[in-house]
Amino acid sequence: MATTAIISILCPDRVGLVAAIAGQLFDLGANLEDTTFAVLCGGADFTSVCALPDGVSLETVDAELRALPELEDAKISVSRFDMDPDNGPSARITHHITVKGGDRPGLIARLCEVFIQFKANIVRLNSAITQGPDGGNYEIRIGVWIPEASVESCLATIVNTAGGLGMECRWREVSKPR
Repeated sequence: MATTAIISILCPDRVGLVAAIAGQLFDLGANLEDTTFAVLCGGADFTSVCALPDGVSLETVDAELRALPELEDAKISVSRFDMDPDNGPSARITHHITVKGGDRPGLIARLCEVFIQFKANIVRLNSAITQGPDGGNYEIRIGVWIPEASVESCLATIVNTAGGLGMECRWREVSKPR
């Protein structure tokens, strides 16, 4: 019986890391479904929900990943994924929002609290310190699903909240599927 697994890897960032992991999983016959990768300071985080073919155990996947030289010193977790693998409508990104400016404690919390009141769902969030002409800046990129009836009010509130925090905010609508 096929197994759905979640694979999480945290390790030092290296060139070729994603290719090595994805290649090994391909060689095992795994089908990568929802997958994320991010460089986090000097580390890297790879997480994937995968469909494993019949006869490939979680233990086999774990051992094969640990054998990769690119994953030396990695923290690897391979376990059964028992949640529904099908995304509901609120997992579809309707808008990309970018907020830039100076960093301060609580920034992500303040911005993300806005989405609650509009019943919007954050699908992806990335943040990083970037270098600008005036020194260090903070950039937050959010992929969000906003219910159609709340789009205008939600986006206006995010722009106002970001402005109140002294940050610039841009957004764009994602094309709707045909």
